[in-house]
Amino acid sequence: MRNEYIRKKIGVAPIEDKLRESRLRWFGHLNRRPIEAPVRKIELLDFAHVQRERGRQKKTWQETIKSDLSYLDLDKNMVTDRAQWKQRIHVYARL
Repeated sequence: MRNEYIRKKIGVAPIEDKLRESRLRWFGHLNRRPIEAPVRKIELLDFAHVQRERGRQKKTWQETIKSDLSYLDLDKNMVTDRAQWKQRIHVYARL
């Protein structure tokens, strides 16, 4: 039996959708914090001088979030309305 069949039968959402939901939930939490919060100061750091390894580069947090936002057709400014944000990023099981 394929995993997709089992997940559909028991009503569990795909893992990649749940991971995207978790990342966007954390992103929303961070962006609702004041700019003076220590966790927000990391956004202001510049890592341009850091040399990355050879080969295909790993995606950064910002690149991953940007692709997640575009996949769900969301905007960064939607984070301020917590109820709407939660509703838009929540993943329901496909039955």
